[in-house]
Amino acid sequence: MGRYRGPMVKLSKRLGIALTPKCERHFALRNIDVKNPNHVIGSTSGRRKKLSTYGVQLWEKQKLQYAYGIREKQIRKYFEQAKKAAVTGDALMQILESRFDNVIFRMGFAASRAQARQMIVHGHFSLDGKKAKVPSISVKPGTVITLKENSKIRGRVQSNYVDAAAKGIPTWVKIDSDKLVGELVKTPSRDEIDMDVEEQLVVEYYSR
Repeated sequence: MGRYRGPMVKLSKRLGIALTPKCERHFALRNIDVKNPNHVIGSTSGRRKKLSTYGVQLWEKQKLQYAYGIREKQIRKYFEQAKKAAVTGDALMQILESRFDNVIFRMGFAASRAQARQMIVHGHFSLDGKKAKVPSISVKPGTVITLKENSKIRGRVQSNYVDAAAKGIPTWVKIDSDKLVGELVKTPSRDEIDMDVEEQLVVEYYSR
């Protein structure tokens, strides 16, 4: 399964979660609560649709997959890594949050994970002073992320950061807003991860 490139608002309604900041703004402006119990998971028509246990597990897995913009092969690989930890669900979330593109997004340097991936692929950021163009790189605590000094997207990154800072930057990253340099202070605990998904159902899906 390739990366989804269709309309995110429609997909968000179907899955019952705002997958991107743009979707959040869309729903807020229209006073739509996709988490409302009356919103039917798996439907955009309003007709009730009862899902099997497998169906519910699948939807939760797809929430993660689409929110982080990863392929089926990738999320399965992350699950296999997470199985080695004491709490598989928590470990899976930590692995996803440690991705290079996600850390850029959480730091507020990108307006979305998709934009973060594009910035990384085009070589605008470095890890500990070294070039890094792979969005899936796992960022370790203590790693410093720097925007290239002569980057042509500096103005956009600064604007993104101002918007993100107004909403609140996670405490597990540290930012120098003048230099646009960030550091991953620690791997976040599950309680520190802002993602409305029941990861245990994802674990059950892959444990079948």
